[in-house]
Amino acid sequence: MRQQKIPELVCPAGSLPALKAAVDNGADTVYIGYRNDTNARNFAGLNFDHKAMVEGICYAHKRGRHVLMAINTFPQPGREADWHQAVDGAADLGVDAVILADIGLLDYASKRHPDLRLHLSVQGSATSYEAVNFAHREFGVRRAVLPRVLTLAQVELVIKNTPVEIEVFGFGSLCVMNEGRCWLSSYATGESPNTVGACSPAKYVKWEKSPGQMSTRLNGILIDRCADNEAAGYPTLCKGRFEVNGETYYALEEPTSLNVIEILPEIARIGVSAIKVEGRQRSPTYVAQVTRTLRAALDALAGDSEHYHVQPAWQADLARVSEGNQATLGAYNRPWR
Repeated sequence: MRQQKIPELVCPAGSLPALKAAVDNGADTVYIGYRNDTNARNFAGLNFDHKAMVEGICYAHKRGRHVLMAINTFPQPGREADWHQAVDGAADLGVDAVILADIGLLDYASKRHPDLRLHLSVQGSATSYEAVNFAHREFGVRRAVLPRVLTLAQVELVIKNTPVEIEVFGFGSLCVMNEGRCWLSSYATGESPNTVGACSPAKYVKWEKSPGQMSTRLNGILIDRCADNEAAGYPTLCKGRFEVNGETYYALEEPTSLNVIEILPEIARIGVSAIKVEGRQRSPTYVAQVTRTLRAALDALAGDSEHYHVQPAWQADLARVSEGNQATLGAYNRPWR
């Protein structure tokens, strides 16, 4: 039996109950955000005010876990002070690192808070070791979250050519493969995760019921139409169904979840430092289920990597919280490359 160093498990917390669920079910680290547009998951009813942040950070730290603060949108013209204040607040709260995407904000944080650990957000779209090394050289970035567009071989190439820790996504909703740069929401509504912190903001979503069907529109654009016996589609432009040459289907991206549980040994072998779970907009139940399952898989890998195999119960548990009840290895598995 051979023990193996395994990646850190980084889990989402869109609320205090979700943070506690992640910690209680085996997350090494949780990531949180402010209840404003400095946060790329700025959904109504989610995220943390100051009181909840203090309680959540204390809860995690008492149990030996880490807390990361995502300040991963891009400062808007004339409002740079709002993002600076967010970084200052994170440092004062004693988070273990901040996750940043904007170069100007990285520069501010590295100079104003030289002892604050900096992580490069997936929103920074660093897909090469040159980009990662630039962030390390100029701003002292210690970890980079890679976009979900690289094969495992490409991830390994980055790891071999940088001193920066590399974090990859392991489970959760996928985005159209222009990671970190959502033009679709901007095109349809004028707003995007990088500006206001919400994809296809709710104020632009309209559900229209008519006899036998439900139509979904985003700022007037018809993005899906479902019969009464069908599950309603996702109210996001990328996951709508469109008519193309007389055929209606998911032309841009089919609802499905990334699930890397079967390739965990390869992810560990190439030296990935952390596996990230997507889903700060999801429920505490989702967080608990995914965290518990990935913890079990990673512990099994750590205990006996040579005999690691996926338990059917793990896949069944993850399938229940997957988008569209479907899973994929995404860009990690490109047999033609």
